[in-house]
Amino acid sequence: MPIEQQFNQVMHDWVGTFMHRSMRDFRRWMEDYGLSMSQISVLMRLYHHQNTCGVSDIGAYLGVTNAAASQLIDRLVQMGFLERAEDPSDRRAKQIRLMPEGRALVERSIQARLAWMAELTCNLTPDQQQRIAESLTILTQAARELDRQT
Repeated sequence: MPIEQQFNQVMHDWVGTFMHRSMRDFRRWMEDYGLSMSQISVLMRLYHHQNTCGVSDIGAYLGVTNAAASQLIDRLVQMGFLERAEDPSDRRAKQIRLMPEGRALVERSIQARLAWMAELTCNLTPDQQQRIAESLTILTQAARELDRQT
């Protein structure tokens, strides 16, 4: 088998394994908290990109109407994960803010994913960890370069 075909097969196998495990754990976590993918997307966006934004920003991000975004936000407010507040620059508009409980929830989800990686790391020798780290560094750099070109 040519090296390019072998590389693509190995990458396909790894990505499939990684995504299956990651999504299985993530789905369990979602079910434990009774959250939808859209609700989690809102929490993650606020956590990773900005602590506050408007309802229309959420609607645009999710590709839904402002009314649909507002309903989704209402549920997260009721759960104590978000807060609606008056926009200081426009009293008619509302700002959505990630509450401490919402931040803690996202951090728990991140820790749950990292736990699997730590478990995986323990199943590798230090030499294997080093070789994989070097290979993944090369792969990450190549992927970022490809992204810069497009």
